[in-house]
Amino acid sequence: MHEDTVRTRAFAMPLSSPAYPIGPYRFRNREYLIVTYRTDPKKLRELVPEPLQVDEPLVKFEFIRMPDSTGFGDYTESGQVIPVTFRGRKGSYSHCMFLNDHPPIAAGRELWGFPKKLANPTLRTEVDTLVGTLDYGPVRIATATMGYKHRAADSGGVMASLREPNFLLKTIPHVDGTPRICELVEYSLEDIDLKGAWVGPASLSLWPHALAPLTDLPVLEVVSAAHIVADLTLGLGKVVHDYLAPSEPSRRRGRRYELAE
Repeated sequence: MHEDTVRTRAFAMPLSSPAYPIGPYRFRNREYLIVTYRTDPKKLRELVPEPLQVDEPLVKFEFIRMPDSTGFGDYTESGQVIPVTFRGRKGSYSHCMFLNDHPPIAAGRELWGFPKKLANPTLRTEVDTLVGTLDYGPVRIATATMGYKHRAADSGGVMASLREPNFLLKTIPHVDGTPRICELVEYSLEDIDLKGAWVGPASLSLWPHALAPLTDLPVLEVVSAAHIVADLTLGLGKVVHDYLAPSEPSRRRGRRYELAE
């Protein structure tokens, strides 16, 4: 294989049979259960990387059902997302994510830097209740419930929240184990077609696990819950902060890297 062919084809691994196709990535009938809760502000600030800032001690626990997604198939995802600000703009920081499908795990980590791990989340309707569960191996680590379509949500407010920027910490090591890429990435949802949104009573329970430490951000109070159905496109990202970029002080001292201010 000629080097030019390698450069042309090398967008994902493995080269001969990539784990996922080239985007764009369109999601149809994407269904969310989002439970917003209040947590320990000290623990929250310890887990959110600068230069992101935390204004309120809130966490959004999300279950997302994706039955029709370009190149990724049919899968479900769950995790903790933290409302933040970046240079005066409101957005969200993805703290942890768990899903049951390899292509979006590989693409999410390699392209954007999504903090994705393999687990088994579910989102379903049980009679009059929307139920989300998350199992890590055989162990149940999260359960959320919400009254099914109790009240219509403000569509303008929902659209505004879906359009807010999202931030990720992308880390890729060098072959010697040192960091080669350590960046803050921003991405947005695009071409959103909101099909429905509702609010209602909700509950959320989390259990400790050594490899899925959701309880590091404990549930102190459930603030609100939303059930959303939409078609949308997952936009590709851009780097907004490089943690390994040499700063002026580090260059004067002759060091290779220093965290950017």
